[in-house]
Amino acid sequence: MQAKLIIAAFAACTGLAACGDTTGEQVVYGAGAGALGSALIDGNLVTGAAVGAAANVIYCKENPRKC
Repeated sequence: MQAKLIIAAFAACTGLAACGDTTGEQVVYGAGAGALGSALIDGNLVTGAAVGAAANVIYCKENPRKC
């Protein structure tokens, strides 16, 4: 279980590292990272995608130089 959690965290960080240039890209990349992370830890894919999308958009809007 701990290996899955580590892999999920790495996948989420990797997905969020590619923030996207537009809001649409940010939503897609964040949703993909969130869904992947949820799949790896046997979580709810829709919830993971929603949280990932929101987190990526918020992060990119708050830290535009890091995206």
